[in-house]
Amino acid sequence: MLLYGDYHTHTIYSRLNHGKGTVLENASVAADKGLKQIAITDHGFNHEFFGIRRKNIPNLKEDILTAKEITGVDILLGVEANIISLDGDVDIKEEDYEFLDILLVGYHKLVHTNSMRDKALLNWANYGNKIFKPSKERINRNTTAFLKMIDKYPVDIITHLNYGITTDTVAVAKMAKQKGVYIELNGKHISFTEEEIDIMTSEGVKFICDSDAHRPERVGEVNNGLNLIYKMGIPLSQVANIDKFPKLHKKHGN
Repeated sequence: MLLYGDYHTHTIYSRLNHGKGTVLENASVAADKGLKQIAITDHGFNHEFFGIRRKNIPNLKEDILTAKEITGVDILLGVEANIISLDGDVDIKEEDYEFLDILLVGYHKLVHTNSMRDKALLNWANYGNKIFKPSKERINRNTTAFLKMIDKYPVDIITHLNYGITTDTVAVAKMAKQKGVYIELNGKHISFTEEEIDIMTSEGVKFICDSDAHRPERVGEVNNGLNLIYKMGIPLSQVANIDKFPKLHKKHGN
């Protein structure tokens, strides 16, 4: 069994020292661990504190080209975009697709939303998610935002689904399968019940194991996902980056 790539890694382009390493450092660790491909997916533009700046994309592209040449690892330029409205909007513009090789989308609270209503019902309402049991109304609202997002955008990976927000996991996963979107088994946060995993597996949902590395040494560390695969008997044919490259909307691994 071979992990071909890690498609969720952060660098110093995630601002305020949130990401600790350079592109070259991430790629060097990937090479040392035998990975063939990684994605640099810093936080989306609307993150209030950690989001990458659009003006820094040219520098990021240059860093990727240099790191590819030095390490031999194929490096994709991506972003971990944020859901910013109840209608499933994310902080990606049409012109951003010119530089994106891969698009990840996740839920984060500290983001600039489209409206105060979105801030109140999508962000503030979910702050106590770990403490207070969410209402059916809130779960339905959250789920609808994810379903609309999947339908609107060429998303490749949904990151840490249900972390910080509760959705109808199976409904989101089924829609993801229809649209060719991978459900991430995150290296730090996996927020599914065993029943949900069984249902997703039986429905043929495709998963991907990522580290969500914020430090170079964490690149390729996907034991959290691998342990779940073994425990729950998820077929490796349903794991996109084990013994193969994932099929991405814009760029296929080679």
